[in-house]
Amino acid sequence: MSTLSVILLASGISIFPLSPAQAQRVSPSDVWQIVYEKLPDLPKENQYISKESGKVAENSTLASRLIRYHIYVKERAPNYRLDWKLTLADYLDANEIMYDTTYPGNDTLRQNPLDGDRTVIKNLTRTQRDTLVQILTNIFNPNP
Repeated sequence: MSTLSVILLASGISIFPLSPAQAQRVSPSDVWQIVYEKLPDLPKENQYISKESGKVAENSTLASRLIRYHIYVKERAPNYRLDWKLTLADYLDANEIMYDTTYPGNDTLRQNPLDGDRTVIKNLTRTQRDTLVQILTNIFNPNP
């Protein structure tokens, strides 16, 4: 058993995939909620103000923007660990350039959340990032 497995089991985090029935009911726009259920210590970063309503956009979270960036901006497959690692590498300035103008939330929030999201990802430990990747992979890949 790996060290990560021991840490996850000790902390009560389930990284096992969803059942096929559960996975079929999950749309990319709802995955962020599952991520926070499985990783409640991940910062939500949902304090940004909506351009349209002028109120806090509570559903615009770090996880939701990360997922939208991965799937819709970079058009990467959501069911492969390597693709999620490439996305996190983007946030860490170790892979592709991230552009303010195409980052999720840029067009709907008063302040572009890119810099704040990058800071949060950079401040996660390697174990936390690996756990996040595994959880996202499991959610989108019901039959590993």
